[in-house]
Amino acid sequence: MKGNVKKSIVTRVRLAFLGVCLFSCAVVWRITHVQFTEGAKWSALEQERRIVYQPVFATRGNIYSDNESIMATSLPFYRVAWDPSVVSDELFNQKDDSLALMLSRFFGDRTPLDYLSRLNKAKRNKSRYLRLNSRQINFQEKKELAKWPIFREGKNRGGVIFEKVDKRFRPFGGLAQRTIGFINEDKNGAGLEFTFNKHLAGKDGEALFERLPGGNKPIYDGTEVKPQPGYDVKTTLDINLQDVAENALYKSLVENNAQYGTVILMEVKTGEIKAVANLGKVAEGVYREDYNYAIADQGRTEPGSTFKLASMMAAFEENPDLQLTDTINTGNTGSKKIGGAVKTDSHPYGRITLQQVFEKSSNIGVAMLADRVFNKNPDKYTDYLKKFGLDKPLGFQMAGEARPYIKDPKDRSWSRTSLTTMSIGYELKLAPLQTLAFYNAVANDGVKVQPIIVREIKQADKVLEKYEGQVLNPKICSEETLQKVRAMMEGVVEHGTARGIRTTDYLIAGKTGTAWKFKNGAYTKVYSTSFCGYFPADNPKYSCIVVVDSPKNGRIYGADVAAPVFRELADKAMARDVASQRPLLARAPVRKSRVPNVPAGMQDELTMMFSKLGVTHNATGGGEDWVRTAHPDTDKASLTLKAMPVRPGRVPNVQGLTLRDALFLLENRRLRVRSVGSGRVKAQSVAAGSVARPGTTVVLQLEPIGGRLSAPVLLPVAVPDPLENRTPRSNAASQPVTSTARPRPVPAARPAAPKKATAATKAQSRPRA
Repeated sequence: MKGNVKKSIVTRVRLAFLGVCLFSCAVVWRITHVQFTEGAKWSALEQERRIVYQPVFATRGNIYSDNESIMATSLPFYRVAWDPSVVSDELFNQKDDSLALMLSRFFGDRTPLDYLSRLNKAKRNKSRYLRLNSRQINFQEKKELAKWPIFREGKNRGGVIFEKVDKRFRPFGGLAQRTIGFINEDKNGAGLEFTFNKHLAGKDGEALFERLPGGNKPIYDGTEVKPQPGYDVKTTLDINLQDVAENALYKSLVENNAQYGTVILMEVKTGEIKAVANLGKVAEGVYREDYNYAIADQGRTEPGSTFKLASMMAAFEENPDLQLTDTINTGNTGSKKIGGAVKTDSHPYGRITLQQVFEKSSNIGVAMLADRVFNKNPDKYTDYLKKFGLDKPLGFQMAGEARPYIKDPKDRSWSRTSLTTMSIGYELKLAPLQTLAFYNAVANDGVKVQPIIVREIKQADKVLEKYEGQVLNPKICSEETLQKVRAMMEGVVEHGTARGIRTTDYLIAGKTGTAWKFKNGAYTKVYSTSFCGYFPADNPKYSCIVVVDSPKNGRIYGADVAAPVFRELADKAMARDVASQRPLLARAPVRKSRVPNVPAGMQDELTMMFSKLGVTHNATGGGEDWVRTAHPDTDKASLTLKAMPVRPGRVPNVQGLTLRDALFLLENRRLRVRSVGSGRVKAQSVAAGSVARPGTTVVLQLEPIGGRLSAPVLLPVAVPDPLENRTPRSNAASQPVTSTARPRPVPAARPAAPKKATAATKAQSRPRA
C-alpha cells in the first residue's frame, strides 16, 4: 500500500516538472520568436506610438491704436529642458559642476549640489529629456543661458532645448482692458481678442515630438510645417484720449461711490471710436474693467431724459409748424395727469416755451407735447423711433451688442400710459453706444453712421482689409428739425440743466439724463445718470456719452455726476486739436515784453533760453543749480538770476517752479506730492526749510502765470489718493493730477420720492435730468 502511494507521488512530481519544463521552453521560444522574427514589427509599432505629430501654435497678431502704438502683443517666453544623451562624457565631466552652479544662481530654487545630482542622474540613466525648471524665461534670458557651459554647444551637442511659449502682453497695463478683451483655451472670450480671433490667431503648424518621461521632446527632421503668424488689428482708439476718459470716469466713480460707469468718445463724421472706458466696482473704492457696459446687455438700461431728444424730434417731424417759441402750460404745482398717468417735475415751471421744456428737462412738458401730437395715433410715434433707427442694433464690429427694446402699440404690454412714459425715456431700453449713435447723427447733419472701432487688418505693412463706418440712414429728419433740436441742445449747456459745464472757449451741445432704476417691480431711489452730446457745437468733431450708474454720495443728477466727466474729456480733446487752437490763440493777450515771465527754474536751462532769446541776464550768488528771476519792467530786456539754495534733508521752496521741477526736488527727498490746478506752483502745504520726513505728502497749489485762483483748495494730507487703486500705466505715471472742481449751479428741483410701481402707476413720476 505504501509503495503504491509513494509511486503515485513520484509520478505526479515528474509530470509537474515536465509541465514546467515544457512551459519554460514555450516562453523561451516565444521570446526568441518575438525578438528575432517579429522584432521589426513591434519596433515599428513602438516607434509609431512614441513619435507623434503635435501642433505648433502660431504667434498671435498684435492689436494697435490709431497711431500704431501696441495695445496687445505676444511676447516669446521659453521653458528650459536638456537632452543629456547627445552630450559627450568628456564634455559633461569637464563642465557639469559649472553648469550646476549657474543653474542654481539663475533659478535660485536649488543648491548647486542638487542641480549637479539631477544632471548626473539623468546622464547615468541615459535620459533623453529633463525639464530643468518650471519657470519660463524671456528672450534676453534665453540668450544668456545659451552662452553657458555645455549649453553653448547648441542643441545637437549641448542638448539644450528651449521650448517656446507665447504670452499675451499689454504695454499699457489695464488701459482699455475690456475693449481689448481676451480669449481662453476653449476659444471663448470677449472684446477684440475674441471678435477678431480668426484674424489674430493665425494658422498653427505641426512637428514631430518624441514622448519621453517629463515631457515631449521636439524632433526637427525637416517634415515640420511652420506656423503662419496671425494678422494685426489696427483700431481707431486714441491712447491719450483713452487714458483721459478712464481717469476722468474713475474719479467720478470714486467721488460718487457709484456701481459702474462707461464713456464713449466718437468722431462725428467717420463714426470712429476714439475712446471707450468701462469701469465696474470690484471692491470698495476699487474699479476695474470687468464688463463692456458700453454695448452689452448689462449696460442696456432705460435712458431717461436723454431720450427726450428723440421725442422732441418726432414731434417736430410730425408737426413742422411747431416752433421753439411755442409755449406749454406745465402748471403751477409741478404735477399733472397726462395720458392716464401723473407726470411730475421737481419744480413747478408754469407756462414755458418748448426750448425751455428741453433746457429744464420738464417731464410734464415733453409728455404733454407727445400726447398732444400722437395721442390719436401712437403708431406714428413709434414709427418715427424706428425711422431714427433706435429699434435695431448698429451691427457693431465687436461681438455682444445688446438688442434695443422699443415698445410697440401692438405689444401686449402696451397701455394707455405707454406713450407719455416712453416720451421721457422709460418702458424702453438702449445701450449707451446706441444712444450715442443717434446723437451723433444730429451732430452729423442728420447722417447716421455706423460706429467702428477697427480700422484695418494688416500683415506687416500690407493692408488686407479696411473698414469704414457705413451710412445707416442718410437723413434721420428734416433740416428744419435739425436746426431746432441743435438749438435746444446748445441751450441745455448755455442756460439749462448742464450750465455747470459751460465754457467760453468752445460750444457744447447735449442733454443730461437721470433715470430711476426699476428693480423687483418698483422704481427705486437708485439712479442712472448720464450726459450725451457733441462738441464744438458750431462745427462738431466729437460726440460723447457718459453713464454713471447708482451714485450714492448725495449727487444723483446727470448734470452733477456725468456731465463733469464729459467736460474734462472734451477739454483734453480740444486741447489736442490743432484747428481748435486758432480762435483761442486769437484771444490771448499780446505781451509787449520779450522777456518771458519765468519765476524760477534750473540755472542751466534758463541761461540757455535767455541766451537764445537775446535777453541780457546775470547771476548772483553763483554755484547753485536752481535760481529765481527778478521780474523786469515790460520795456526792459534784462533780468537778474538769484540763487535759490536747496538744503539737503529740508523741504525746498518750490514756489514758482513747474510741476515737473517741483516733483524732481520733492520726490528726491522721498516726499509724496499731490497737486491742485495747473501751471506753476503758487503755494505748498509743507513750509520750505522744514525737515523732509520721508513719506510726507506735500500738496501743491498750481496757477498759470498771470492768472488768478479763487480761495486756495489744499487737499488734506491724510486723505488717501483714490488713484492708488488703479492699475499703473506706463504712459500715465508722469501726468499731474489736476482739479476739475467748479462752482455747481443750484439744481432746479428734485424728484418726488418714488412710489411702488403697478401696471397703471409704475411710470408716473420721473426725475428730471
